[in-house]
Amino acid sequence: MYEKKNFTYIMTILESIEKIFLYTESFEDPDRFFEANEQMNFNASQILLLVIGEEVKKIDNNLKEEHKGIPWPEISKLRNRIAHDYRSIDPNISFDIIKNYLPKLKSELVKMLDKVSFESALLIKTVNSNQYRHLKYLIDEEE
Repeated sequence: MYEKKNFTYIMTILESIEKIFLYTESFEDPDRFFEANEQMNFNASQILLLVIGEEVKKIDNNLKEEHKGIPWPEISKLRNRIAHDYRSIDPNISFDIIKNYLPKLKSELVKMLDKVSFESALLIKTVNSNQYRHLKYLIDEEE
């Protein structure tokens, strides 16, 4: 089992993914996603992609090594690109990542949670908080 600290990182990434899905669910193409609401959906999603990249760096390397299907270094590089070269972010690439890569990342992260040491009461308390309310499916699966 991996240390409890990984719980926080994985939960933060999962919540970020769920919020990105919420912010992008009504868009079928990157141009509409980029332009909608004065770019609010796009900008919010970029910040959450940055959060994902930051949290990925903190997950135990051995745990990530067990999930080689995820391009961990590229996720961190995306974080750096968003943080340091924001003007060059291509909405087409972001949209592709959101629609085609985040679902797989979400699936792997849920599997990773099973390898992390934490109390079930912590999971219940966490998903019942306002910060992580989009992750209730994690406790529904356990019941």
